[in-house]
Amino acid sequence: MMFKILTLNNISPAGLERFPVERYKVDSELSDPDAILLRSFNMHDYQTPPSLKAVARAGAGVNNIPVARLSERGIPVFNTPGANANAVKELVLAGMFLGARNICQAWQFVESLDGGDDSLDRQVESGKRNFVGFELPGRTLGVIGLGAIGVLVANAALRLGMRVVGYDPELTVRRAWQLSSEVVQAQNVRDLLAQSDFVTVHVPLFEKTKDLINTDSIKHMRREATLLNFSRQGIVSDDAVVGALKAGKLNAYVCDFPTTKLKGQPRIITLPHIGASTREAENNCAVMASRQLRDFLEDGNITNSVNFPEVVMPRISATRVGLVNANVPNMLGQISTTLARANLNILDMLNKSRGELAYTLTDVEGVVPARVLEELAAIDGVMSVRAL
Repeated sequence: MMFKILTLNNISPAGLERFPVERYKVDSELSDPDAILLRSFNMHDYQTPPSLKAVARAGAGVNNIPVARLSERGIPVFNTPGANANAVKELVLAGMFLGARNICQAWQFVESLDGGDDSLDRQVESGKRNFVGFELPGRTLGVIGLGAIGVLVANAALRLGMRVVGYDPELTVRRAWQLSSEVVQAQNVRDLLAQSDFVTVHVPLFEKTKDLINTDSIKHMRREATLLNFSRQGIVSDDAVVGALKAGKLNAYVCDFPTTKLKGQPRIITLPHIGASTREAENNCAVMASRQLRDFLEDGNITNSVNFPEVVMPRISATRVGLVNANVPNMLGQISTTLARANLNILDMLNKSRGELAYTLTDVEGVVPARVLEELAAIDGVMSVRAL
C-alpha cells in the first residue's frame, strides 16, 4: 500500500527521509492525502479532505490546528513535545542574560554613536554607566510549567548558581524524575511570583492559562523582577507588562512574540519567534513527527497525540484493525461480537480512552472481509475503521 503525506510547510529533510520511497509519496501538492505534516501552517480555514487519517505537527504547540474538529472525525493530531526543548532552553537562558546585563540596550547605544575611534572611546566610557547590570548567581528563578522545557531550564539555572522555584500542578512522574531535587516547590503561582527575581512561563495556551500573568498577578512579583515568555503569545498580558514597566515595577520583559504594543518599549526585548529555530530542533521535530506518522499509518500505534490516548501494541503476524469510537459503554462488546459473527479469532486487543474518544487496536487471524469493516463502521458511535 502506498501512503500519501501532504506537507503544508517546509519540513526538514532529516524527517522526510524517514518515509521509504517505495511505500510513501510525500509532496506539498496532494489532493487525497492519508496524513498531513506541518509546522506553523494555519489549518483552521483549511478544508480537510475525506481521505485524511492523521495530522502531525513538527513542534509542540497545536494552536494552528483545529483539534476539536479533527477529533469529531476520529483523526489523531500528533505533536513533538521535547524535540525542541534544548533550543528553547538555551534562548531562555540567553533572555535572562539580556535582561540582567542590558545587552540589547548597550548594543543599540554603540550603534548610534558617530565619530572616529577617539570619539567613540570617549562616548563609550561616559555612556557605559547607563548599562550597569547584575549577575545571576544567588538570584531566584521561578519556573511556571515543568514539562520538557521547564525542567531543562530549571536544572540549567541551578548550574548557573541560581535558586530555582517551580510550580506545575500537573507535573508528570517522568518529568519529576528528570527534575533536580534542589528545585523548591511553590504552592501556587502567586507564591512563586513573590519569591522570584526572574519568572519564566512554560505552559500551553488555553482558556485557563490565557493572561496567566496579568495586572493582578504582577502585583505579587518582586519589584524590578524580570519576566520571560518563550511559551505562547497570550499567556502574558501585553497591557499589564507595559503598565508595570512604566511604573517601575518590572526590570524587563523578554519574549518571543512581538506585538505593536510591545515594540519600541525601552525595557522590552522581543524576538521574532525563534525559540525553536535551530537546525537541531527542526531536525528533531521532523524526525519525531515522521516516526509517529509511520507508526500510526503502518501499525495503528499512537504516541504523543494531543487528542487521543496513547495506544501501543506489539505487532504480530495477523490482520490489525484500528477503530476510533465515542467513549460510551458496550463498544468493546459490539466490536467483539461483530468479529465473532464473522468467525474471526481475536489474538490480541488493546482499548484506551481519553475524554470523549476511545481507540481500539485488535489483531485477528486471517483476512478481515470488507463487509466486516463496513459492519464495524456502522456501529453507532464508531468514527473510523482501518484494516492494517
